[in-house]
Amino acid sequence: MRILITGGAGFIGSHLCDRYLAEGHEVIAMDNLSTGSEANIAHLAGHPRFHFIKHDVTHYIYVAGPLDAVLHLASLPSPVDYLNFPIQTLKVGALGTHNTLGLAMAKGARYLLASTSEVYGDPLVHPQREDYWGNVNPVGPRGVYDESKRFAEALTMAYHRYHGVETHIVRIFNTYGPRMRLDDGRVVPNFVRQALKGEPLTVYDDGSRTRSFCYVDDLVEGIVRLLASDFHEPVNLGNPREMTVLEFARKVLEVTGSASPITFIHPTDERTRDDPKVRCPDITRARELLGWEPRVSLEEGLARTAADFRLRLGLA
Repeated sequence: MRILITGGAGFIGSHLCDRYLAEGHEVIAMDNLSTGSEANIAHLAGHPRFHFIKHDVTHYIYVAGPLDAVLHLASLPSPVDYLNFPIQTLKVGALGTHNTLGLAMAKGARYLLASTSEVYGDPLVHPQREDYWGNVNPVGPRGVYDESKRFAEALTMAYHRYHGVETHIVRIFNTYGPRMRLDDGRVVPNFVRQALKGEPLTVYDDGSRTRSFCYVDDLVEGIVRLLASDFHEPVNLGNPREMTVLEFARKVLEVTGSASPITFIHPTDERTRDDPKVRCPDITRARELLGWEPRVSLEEGLARTAADFRLRLGLA
């Protein structure tokens, strides 16, 4: 296949580039490098089947030649980003999705939208199933990201129903692994970086919020299977092993062997406003339709992630 991956220089996008190239496909990575990094794809420079286009997907997209698949991963998923760039976040979800869907339709290509567990908001149903419509505050600070993805899902289904585009929607839960941004602002890079540098691990409030963490290789496997399927409704991909943020902090200390203390902070800004109290995927649909479930343990995944962070922090 000839595949376009928007956000291809990002954390998850770059791993998808690796996977599809390893399978023998031709890959075009598109990224404006606002949150992605050329370092994530530097090892692919000169690869005969890899091409990089620096471009903002909120503008018209031109790709010469045929395309068999378009995977739209361009986004600003970190609170650090969408709180600082709220309008750009909305534009990527709306205009970026519209442009990539139009490209897929013109090329007769399969299409996959990378959506998010954030479409469930601060959920009143637990664990979250795909048929749950969510509990999102559309005018809160997180709404720019949550609603951008909810709109993107609606637009994707409209293109499928009205134009017959072969679309797929993946709702991605917390994912971690090598190449995460060191300053991402989310719990995994925060804790791993702090532990490796001997700094206190900063837990918001009392650490009782829950999350579940899926290693990036497992997520990529699920995305590859979903794109190849004939299913069009959203599919959760994530690890159903749920734990509190405080438990996760202790696990990071255990895996890294760090002696860092845990401290509790109570942000007074908007970082935790409308922050989900619980988050855990019901992956029944992925198991039944794709034969997929996570394989990499948290301990193994964290060890790989910590090794990558050590190198990039110059601590190896």
